[in-house]
Amino acid sequence: MTTVTPTNPIAPTETIELRPNYIIPVVLVVLALPVAIISKWFSLAIALFGLFLTLQTINIRLQFTETDLDVYRSGNLIKRFPFAEWQNWRVFWPNFPVLFYFREVKSIHFLPIIFDATMLKTCLEQRCPRQD
Repeated sequence: MTTVTPTNPIAPTETIELRPNYIIPVVLVVLALPVAIISKWFSLAIALFGLFLTLQTINIRLQFTETDLDVYRSGNLIKRFPFAEWQNWRVFWPNFPVLFYFREVKSIHFLPIIFDATMLKTCLEQRCPRQD
């Protein structure tokens, strides 16, 4: 994985794959434990969602190419999002990023942050500058 520093910037033509980040899935599973005191069913729902996100973190990869954001599942390309069709993007809660939003010409997408948020933001700012 390429480390971005002022002396080692990402080349715009370089393909970058974001590293997985398990913070949100782990927080949800751990949070489900004390919630069980209040409601077993709500706790179970939180834990199952955390486990689902864990599986997604294991299987899903985002790659930034020169012109697209590619989504892979278990090594197979499942969706390509050309930057030319993007209208806007945002990472919610910058201090503890939990949600990534982007809007294309035809649709809106929300993704949980189950990958390296710093590298995500760096790649987005370089390859698809926001137009707020």
